[in-house]
Amino acid sequence: MPIPNIIAIDGPAASGKSTLGRRLADSLGYLFFDTGVMYRAVTWGALQRGLEINDEAAVTNLAETARIDIRPPTREDGRACDVLLDGVDITWETRRSDVEANVSPVSAYRGVRQALAAQQRRIGLRGRVIMVGRDIGTVVLPEADLKIYLDASAEERARRRYQEILQRGGQADYGQVLDGVRKRDEIDSTRAVSPLRPAGDAVILDSEKLNADEVFTKVEALCR
Repeated sequence: MPIPNIIAIDGPAASGKSTLGRRLADSLGYLFFDTGVMYRAVTWGALQRGLEINDEAAVTNLAETARIDIRPPTREDGRACDVLLDGVDITWETRRSDVEANVSPVSAYRGVRQALAAQQRRIGLRGRVIMVGRDIGTVVLPEADLKIYLDASAEERARRRYQEILQRGGQADYGQVLDGVRKRDEIDSTRAVSPLRPAGDAVILDSEKLNADEVFTKVEALCR
């Protein structure tokens, strides 16, 4: 059996999707593309421009007109890629707490999802890609050769996000991070457009019961 040409990895926030995707892309020599950075870029852009996050028309217009580019990393600072909005490197700005607090409603807007999904699909259909998100296997690339769905409890995922913030030198309150994770889960799983759910033919893995090495070993075995 040939190595899957298109691999989709879905799951909730901080379930380990990006860690798995980056390692798998390095192992296979594939492009790693975390689609969430596109929604974060739009959210950051909206906040910087003073747009009301609940103004769906304005945020959608930004998603349709802004130039978002995802490139291989140019700095060795832990980033998986460069994220540019209208030519400006906003890679770490997309991980700010205010972006985290507002990205779910932005990503729920139909127009935003349509504008960004078209770009994601165009990239994915080139093949040799590991695409990570919340609706890759169900909406963006339902024809993906291998679909993985990673999950873990909200408490474990909040702990990971909390530690990530501290390791970057930031400050955070675990309780607030947990509340944010739970709120985002509710929005992502109940939205009318492309709700978070595993594809019917996805391989579901619990990343709370498996460490990162064990998850990678299982998925790499599926690929090879």
